[in-house]
Amino acid sequence: MRIVVENVDKTFVDSKKREVTALTNINFSIEKEEFVVLVGPSGCGKSTLLNIVGGLMSPTSGTVYFEGTNGKKPSLGIVFQEIALFPWRSVYENVIFGLEEAGASKQEQQEKGKQYIEMVGLSGFENAYPKQLSGGMRQRAGIARALAIEPDLLLMDEPFSALDAQTRTIMQEELLTIWNRTKLSTLYVTHNIQEAVYLADRVIVLSRHPGQIKSIIQIDMPKIGRDQEQYRAQFEQYADQIWQLIRHDAQEASREG
Repeated sequence: MRIVVENVDKTFVDSKKREVTALTNINFSIEKEEFVVLVGPSGCGKSTLLNIVGGLMSPTSGTVYFEGTNGKKPSLGIVFQEIALFPWRSVYENVIFGLEEAGASKQEQQEKGKQYIEMVGLSGFENAYPKQLSGGMRQRAGIARALAIEPDLLLMDEPFSALDAQTRTIMQEELLTIWNRTKLSTLYVTHNIQEAVYLADRVIVLSRHPGQIKSIIQIDMPKIGRDQEQYRAQFEQYADQIWQLIRHDAQEASREG
């Protein structure tokens, strides 16, 4: 399955009744089993674009469509920055929520619930409630919930930005391990350039408002092990290339506060 974003524009009316263009002339595709990362300065419309691809928001013009669906409605798994677990449901009950909604049998719920809880390293915490978990564990539960429906496309909006640096690094490594097992087509939003280079097959660099595509960079390194010494120079080269593309916009954004 291939996801195509074609000539997408998005305008809003702000609180002062002015029309604001958030995105303009966005064109890209996500190939089957491809991990695409959106990166750019604050206010460039990364999350807006992710929401449009996910069908949570409509574009003002342009279209997003899925090729190769054989007529079935594509399923989407979404992981947000705010870990939106239901506080009254246990880890297991949170993870199987999407399966329940889809009308899966109790047996399928149990099998997939167990499989994905195991995959994200939460075995033994099935009966724990969100308030009993650390931030990293809550985010793992959120990822397991998104994976359990075995989506055609996984959307992740800065899922690790609220975590401390060490937990974030561990979660990035674990996400790659999970991706290696599931090979899910993924669209991932981050403002962290190192994270983008570490995870992506391709990085889409957006400019500041109105957000438009400045560059699409193919990360030509093995998917696993990019943090090893032998790739350090190449890794830094990609990171610097992206930073040079967004540097001016990022400085402008920080001046505006």
